[in-house]
Amino acid sequence: MDGMDRLGALGAFVQAADTGSFTAAGRALGVSASAVGKAVARLEQRLGVRLFHRSTRAISLTPEGALFLDRCRRIFCEMEAAELELARTRDAPHGRLRVSLPLVGMLMMPTLGAFMRAWPRIELDLDFTDRLVNVVDEGFDAVIRTGEAADSRLKSRVLGHFRHRIVAAPAYLARHGTPDAPAALAGHACLHHRYPSTGRLEPWPLQREGHALEPPALPRTAVASAVEPLIALAEQGLGLACLPDFAIRRQLAAGTLVPVLDAHLGGAGTFRILWPSARQTSPRLRVFVDFVAAHLFAADAD
Repeated sequence: MDGMDRLGALGAFVQAADTGSFTAAGRALGVSASAVGKAVARLEQRLGVRLFHRSTRAISLTPEGALFLDRCRRIFCEMEAAELELARTRDAPHGRLRVSLPLVGMLMMPTLGAFMRAWPRIELDLDFTDRLVNVVDEGFDAVIRTGEAADSRLKSRVLGHFRHRIVAAPAYLARHGTPDAPAALAGHACLHHRYPSTGRLEPWPLQREGHALEPPALPRTAVASAVEPLIALAEQGLGLACLPDFAIRRQLAAGTLVPVLDAHLGGAGTFRILWPSARQTSPRLRVFVDFVAAHLFAADAD
């Protein structure tokens, strides 16, 4: 095993240890699971120790494998540190940045467009999905998501907070009246968001005196798997919609949509950006994280 093969085998071993699977490691490295398995086997033969316990369903590190993994991480951290030092000598961060965003992330495009203008040498590869992606296994540099950060392999940073608001066009309220209690929603046209990944309707987070309230049976006037059509339908006076406030900030400011039942809504949420903790943060990822953290919810600070 020459020097280049040895380095590739070390990379295959670390990826397999991180993902717990030769198949997932191969997918991340762009090779077959068999190629990963053979590289690890050659490494084990050269070292004279078994690095993984293998079963038909999973692999797990042996004590010797855990010790070797720690040393390998140090090697790759030193390599990444050397690469970062060289990167800092160049004019500006550059290269491909693969980012996963929720479907509602389409509403973040003004911020992402501003980032592209600020850092033109960084190539954004954006994947919009509400599927729960595996950042490490699927090779993403970062993901933007709501909720808590539960994966210990990831670093995270809060980008901002949001809440839901029930809104309608002034013309709709003039024709049909303004609901003054959650029960009154049963008599109104309601526009619903459906989660594409599950097919379920997103619940309206109604509450009374801080406690979750079982909503009335809401009419299904229209259902959409994206937020933008619901905004358009609500602006046209076709019904009430329950939407995240950051998605309708412009409409609320312009008065084309007005809120109702604010005192009866909970559902606060948090947007986070997450990225693999095992890697040294590249310059392009560092400037991306800093930029979206500074600009995505900047209007909330006003």
